[in-house]
Amino acid sequence: MVLENLLKNYENSQLPTHGKGYPTVVQTNILIRSMGPVSELDMDYSMDCYFRQYWRDTRLSFLGPIRSLSLSIKMLERIWRPDTYFYNGKHSYVHTITVPNKLLRISQHGDILYSMRLTIKAKCPMELRNFPMDRQSCPLILGSYAYSNQQLVYQWQNSQSVNFVPGMTLSQFDLISFPYRNFTFTRREGDFSVLQVSFNLQRHTGYFLIQVYVPCILIVVLSWVSFWIHREATSDRVGLGITTVLTLSTISLDSRTDLPKVRYATALDWFLLMSFFYCIATLLEFAGVHYFTKVGSGEIVIDDSEWEELIEEVGGDTFAARELAVRRRSSSRSATNLNFLPAQGNCINGGEDLPPPPEQTSVRLTMERTTQTERRVPRWRQLLYCLAGDDRYRRQRQIEAGKSLPVM
Repeated sequence: MVLENLLKNYENSQLPTHGKGYPTVVQTNILIRSMGPVSELDMDYSMDCYFRQYWRDTRLSFLGPIRSLSLSIKMLERIWRPDTYFYNGKHSYVHTITVPNKLLRISQHGDILYSMRLTIKAKCPMELRNFPMDRQSCPLILGSYAYSNQQLVYQWQNSQSVNFVPGMTLSQFDLISFPYRNFTFTRREGDFSVLQVSFNLQRHTGYFLIQVYVPCILIVVLSWVSFWIHREATSDRVGLGITTVLTLSTISLDSRTDLPKVRYATALDWFLLMSFFYCIATLLEFAGVHYFTKVGSGEIVIDDSEWEELIEEVGGDTFAARELAVRRRSSSRSATNLNFLPAQGNCINGGEDLPPPPEQTSVRLTMERTTQTERRVPRWRQLLYCLAGDDRYRRQRQIEAGKSLPVM
């Protein structure tokens, strides 16, 4: 009976302060039950909360022993209510199990409480340059869709208008602070009263430390093992280097799965890039060592002055000059059959080349060769020659290697 008298001449399309010259004030508070997940890929976050709004509508005031009335949600369609929406919302809905989770309560003075349980998915612009040691600020902005600040004003209810259920935690972040404010937002339709709360989040680095950083560091250290492998073990050193590079590639692809394709490099990208650099540098180091320690290419290498002398001796016949060079260097037969024939050197015994016994012929093919060029040229200069690809130095090494081959 009381409700029928209240709604008898009630116009639900008009604001409670319609025609009074001042706006209707809507006070708001939020109790957050849970928060997350926070998605870097979609740049949004979700939260489950109780969203409460308070306003006064004197047209619904009444007298009697009852201080307040708890009404069915069907009464919502018959009274005025604010058209609140979330400016940065992507998808929000009211829970409906087992019934729509809404509450409507009216006091004697016309004070109305309208509460509902919402799940809100809102946009969260992220700056990922420091990922995964980054901090993010995810806002929630709400206001009226149709009423300007001349008609409807939003306010936070008190100094504790945003609260969390005790024990609420986030899986990937720590909640540092959540400042909130109210301000005026200007749109084409006019000025609108808006409320905003910003959730400042600090990312946990433990997951990335265990899954990315520590494995990458161990893989880089593993690639350095090739420095202690003999330089003639080509397949072992190259295989180890390629394996570490491929493993880093797998970790890199896996770590980028949940990240958007941003135009800049994150801190994790720079770390992975440096890890790639160290692993590839081990391969380049081996390539340089192999380049300057192998002897000959299977051909008779003769410098220009010696070749001119041979041409003069045989009267200009190129073929005869080459035959003469073969006779002078009987060791060239072995160099023709093999890619190179390293001498049996022993640095510990003063670098003297000793003829190997017949049963050690197969061992001789894989042993390191010490030449006079390596003693004369500093190693830093050899590295420069390697990086520059100096053909003259390479040819000189081949010539000296050919001259020092043993006579069979």
